[in-house]
Amino acid sequence: MKKLDLQTGILTIIILIAAFTRIMPHPPNFSPMAAIGLFGAAHFAKKWQAFFIPIFGIWLSDLIINNYIYSNSTTNFVWFYNGFYWQYISYALIIFSGVLIFNKNISLSRTFGAIVSSSGIFFLISNFGVWAGSGMYTKNFTGLITCYTAGIPFIHNTIISDFLFTTVLFGSYYLLQSEYSFLKIKHLKYS
Repeated sequence: MKKLDLQTGILTIIILIAAFTRIMPHPPNFSPMAAIGLFGAAHFAKKWQAFFIPIFGIWLSDLIINNYIYSNSTTNFVWFYNGFYWQYISYALIIFSGVLIFNKNISLSRTFGAIVSSSGIFFLISNFGVWAGSGMYTKNFTGLITCYTAGIPFIHNTIISDFLFTTVLFGSYYLLQSEYSFLKIKHLKYS
């Protein structure tokens, strides 16, 4: 197996493990989603992998969650849940911002900026999706602001989980690279 294939395999396994932590009990909005996107954006040399592998991992975990954890005998198999596209748009934007922010260089300041921006992206897009796609809020500016206001209590868990999971993913791979030199990524510099 080539070194690059092994790196891609290890990165993919880390992303899948992180994605499947969603199956464990957790507080609302406490998930590894942004961290998975940022990790993929920073570490995959091929940008199609940076987008595809994290989103595919998230989708696989969605399949398990929607069809085994939250399923009941009266529903059919769920490939995509209602309004999924708002979440996936936010994941794609988080990955895109990570590609721009890291640009072959991982530092504490870049990582901090990526985490804060990803929390903001998720908050803005997901709450916009709730406003646009549900009947809970009036379809005017007041309804939109009311929806964003209702989402404020949940951003706390989003920010904490983004910091925690990003630290664990980036830190674990950094330590793996220190121990196993064949995992060092040529295009990436830590500073």
